[in-house]
Amino acid sequence: MSKPIFELVDNLPKKNITTMMLNSLDFAVPGQWQNLVGFENTIRHVTGESDQEMIQQIGDRAVWLFNDKSQGYQKALWLYQTVDNADNALGTAALANKVGDKIPLLGGILSKVTPNPDKAQTLDLCIKLVVELVAFCQINGIPGDSINDFVGALGDYGGESLMRMAALIAIDGLIPLGPDFIQKAQSSLGNMSPKELESNATFKGVKDLIPGKNSRGQLEFIGTSFESVKSWMINFINERNLTQGKVFERVKGFVDVSEDKLDYVAAFLDMTTNYYEHTGTQTLAVRLIERAYAEI
Repeated sequence: MSKPIFELVDNLPKKNITTMMLNSLDFAVPGQWQNLVGFENTIRHVTGESDQEMIQQIGDRAVWLFNDKSQGYQKALWLYQTVDNADNALGTAALANKVGDKIPLLGGILSKVTPNPDKAQTLDLCIKLVVELVAFCQINGIPGDSINDFVGALGDYGGESLMRMAALIAIDGLIPLGPDFIQKAQSSLGNMSPKELESNATFKGVKDLIPGKNSRGQLEFIGTSFESVKSWMINFINERNLTQGKVFERVKGFVDVSEDKLDYVAAFLDMTTNYYEHTGTQTLAVRLIERAYAEI
């Protein structure tokens, strides 16, 4: 059992490397994300309610829904947390707590950062995308392999959910893999064996909830999911004129590093951020509160 949902939302950091990174991407999804922290604060924001008794009722109902094991909320949270934990292989709590204006990526830190090889990086990207799909299905109480429902819903994504997808494209796609990251990902998936998938740390973390009878079936599901979302990602990039250079310029605002070290920047952000868990917790809180409010 995870911590209570109200505690998770209350304990979301107001400022750390994750929030700085997300704020730096505001140019891609202007005004979509604000760092909502605090359960009661989130209830007020989502519902517009100011009556304390009503806020308490909504909160109690939201907590009850989250705790109901027959719903998918806890599984969705587990997915968001686990896919980030797989990235954070190195103990970097001390580093993540340094919230200075600049976080120099030099010397001792760089020596501990190892870029993911392209194949592992593309697989991380693809698995994170599938985690988004499966978590969406869990939150909405639909079968976990409902690719079409997810692709349809992407068009309506907003707020912290849209910011999560923007970060996925920018931080796990463009920065480490460049402008042709979608083709690289498809090529990697096409040439991958089930055995290679099984040895990937990110996959190992979340495989229990990825549809497919075995690793071969799961690899096929990951490939089909990525193919289904490809057009949406291409449109997202084109409509916002997103480039590796633009993303890097924003990231340079808080990571002091040169442009020839982009793969190290990607590894550094993998190490020090948990944007899936952070925005995923916010998504869960908003969905729970919306549903609780509707049911009261």
